[in-house]
Amino acid sequence: MIMFQRGAARRLAGRRCSTAPAAAQKPTKAPGPDPATLTDKFGRRHSYLRISLTERCNLRCHYCMPEQGVTLTPSEKLLTAKEIQRVASVFVKAGVNKIRLTGGEPLIRKDLPQIVESLGDLRADGLESISMTTNGIRLQASLVDLIYAGLNTVNVSLDTMDSLRFQLISKRMGHHLVIRGILAAVDAYEAGHLDSVKVNCVVMRNINADEILDFVGFARIHPVAIRFIEFMPFADNTFNKDKFVSYAEMLDIVRQKHPGLQRQPSGPNDTAKVYTIPEHVGHIGFISSMSEHFCDSCNRLRITADGNLKVCLFDKSEVSLRDALRGGCSDEELAALVSRTVKLKKARHAGLDTLDVIKGLNRPMITIGG
Repeated sequence: MIMFQRGAARRLAGRRCSTAPAAAQKPTKAPGPDPATLTDKFGRRHSYLRISLTERCNLRCHYCMPEQGVTLTPSEKLLTAKEIQRVASVFVKAGVNKIRLTGGEPLIRKDLPQIVESLGDLRADGLESISMTTNGIRLQASLVDLIYAGLNTVNVSLDTMDSLRFQLISKRMGHHLVIRGILAAVDAYEAGHLDSVKVNCVVMRNINADEILDFVGFARIHPVAIRFIEFMPFADNTFNKDKFVSYAEMLDIVRQKHPGLQRQPSGPNDTAKVYTIPEHVGHIGFISSMSEHFCDSCNRLRITADGNLKVCLFDKSEVSLRDALRGGCSDEELAALVSRTVKLKKARHAGLDTLDVIKGLNRPMITIGG
């Protein structure tokens, strides 16, 4: 069993006694937000904000990072910790109740615990959950500090259970560190310090599609949510239709091995189609962004590391909140800018119809935020 570093259990136990952990807190909400602020012209109300903290990453996965690399935004043009907290505050007061921190690789930021802690101050305004998506390389070493700061859930991106294939996909070593990070997060979950642990796997034909059942097997013995994600097109990410594996095909692979799997009810804004399998302590899910989109119920907004608001993952249009902040705007003016931008959101996939068009018009994934 992979455990926290020495002294972690005592440290977190002390937090539970003196200050209830974030997962158990029942925040006292401020007066309710104006529902129109984050509601688009199709009536979708946005309550989930994804904030990219950095464009940097210690892996080079080909579906995220272009083969030739990317030109990184100068550090002075990235949002500071203070700016992140202020922007998040405006969104929470407008109705956001869940924030996910992404990258790049968020664990590269040395001030990540301080960012998480500052976001925790927004619970009084209605924030309910602080989550993080990571590649897991540095997770075990950082997990205790992040939980202590108020992190609620962890998603780990892992596309293979094979260490050699990991190097081929990510162009770096470190598979064992990712596994250790996942198991440390599982320990934290079982101890009541995290609400959930999820493993995200982007499925690609002739690359890792043959490992779907291996990931299912991981959920047999570990209480994790394995989420199989359809390969999506972004600028220069080697996407082609031959690599695409649909949700229906993935489900058929699992069903042939596990005919007893059962679909679970979905919430109104859930992206994953969740299934349980008898004798598995974890469960699996499928995110069918391309073959069976969930645009009609999308409640997500994104802020890039350089401070741009993206109302859709596939939309090239962006509005700079950073420039507004540094130009001296008030919180009310920032909220009005956000509201105007949300009203521009298209009905589906930024109004684009084909994979080729989507691929040609967007940023690389690493500069958007996973």
